[in-house]
Amino acid sequence: MANTGSSSRLQSLDAFRGATIAAMILVNNPGTWNVTYPQLEHARWNGWTFTDWIFPFFLWIVGVAMTLSFAKRNERGEDREKLLFHVLRRALVIFALGLFLNGFPFGVIVGNFSFATWRIPGVLQRIAVCYLFAGTIFLYTGIRAQIWWVVGLLASYWAAVMLIHVPGFGAGVLQPTGCLPWYIDSNLLAGHTWRGAPAPGFDPEGILSTVPAIATALLGVLTGHWLRTNHSREEKTAWMFVFGNFFLLAGVIMDIWFPINKNLWTSSYVIFMAGWALVCFSILYWLMDVRGYTTWARPFVIYGMNAIAVYVLSWILADLFTLIRVTGSDGNPVTLKGVVYKSLFEPYFTPVNASALFAVAFMLLMYLVAWAMWRKNWFIKV
Repeated sequence: MANTGSSSRLQSLDAFRGATIAAMILVNNPGTWNVTYPQLEHARWNGWTFTDWIFPFFLWIVGVAMTLSFAKRNERGEDREKLLFHVLRRALVIFALGLFLNGFPFGVIVGNFSFATWRIPGVLQRIAVCYLFAGTIFLYTGIRAQIWWVVGLLASYWAAVMLIHVPGFGAGVLQPTGCLPWYIDSNLLAGHTWRGAPAPGFDPEGILSTVPAIATALLGVLTGHWLRTNHSREEKTAWMFVFGNFFLLAGVIMDIWFPINKNLWTSSYVIFMAGWALVCFSILYWLMDVRGYTTWARPFVIYGMNAIAVYVLSWILADLFTLIRVTGSDGNPVTLKGVVYKSLFEPYFTPVNASALFAVAFMLLMYLVAWAMWRKNWFIKV
């Protein structure tokens, strides 16, 4: 595959990134967690929902964008060591942002903060680690080696989970309590895992399950290589669509032995979600970069131009909505989110629709923030 050397910005990639961040904000902010549409929640264990698309899509996009961005920087004459320093610096910043969000507001507004229970893993932390490893692999290997890295990471993770004996439970346990990822996290991250996890001590962004997540980013890297070839855009679209469907089929077949599971980030989940990413992106690529239909996707492009910044701001704002308390009509304290939800949504819609529409409104509010930043040419690069 010969490279064209072109690394011009793809509007479809910005739109895909923006749609992914918008979806992430949507599913993270229902009016109430007691009533939500099933597709706006993660699958409880095995299986998948719309929500389970979002995180692997973003990691896949990170891989694609890395390939295109590094190609551009190579053309400017930047050497490999300088790019590696960039990868390390960016990974550290993103990881630190994730830790900050996990601790926010550090007991300042309400409640207590303790270093003993400060969650260490998280979404941004996993993005940081995957970016660091995928970026290093990209810089020091070629396409063939990167393919073998994907195979090796997925195969070794499957082998570890299925073959390594967990004390008191045995090998091959695929339940929240007793599986190898749970055992590692509950011992090495004791007290620092997510309180809402399927089992105490387990973390969906834990240590071992980050290994196959690196493969998700590398599959994006391989797609980036394909986008830089001298094949026509129509041919690129067709093959991305074909390989996407092939990966979907492969993921379903792998599910027989290693179930599709977001919490465990199973190897079948990696392949299956990479298939969906390829199918969805190929459609966007064909519409926007082949056919030139871009106007309809402008809101997503705007979202995607400040993806990490908008995500961080949405998290902080959502926390403030639930932490700031005001006096209700009955004289008792109520959260600011509760006031808005019970005044503007709950009285006028069914419970599930009120919860969903609150999430939509919050997503649109964050779009206004992204739009204002875009209008002022404020692009925050992490």
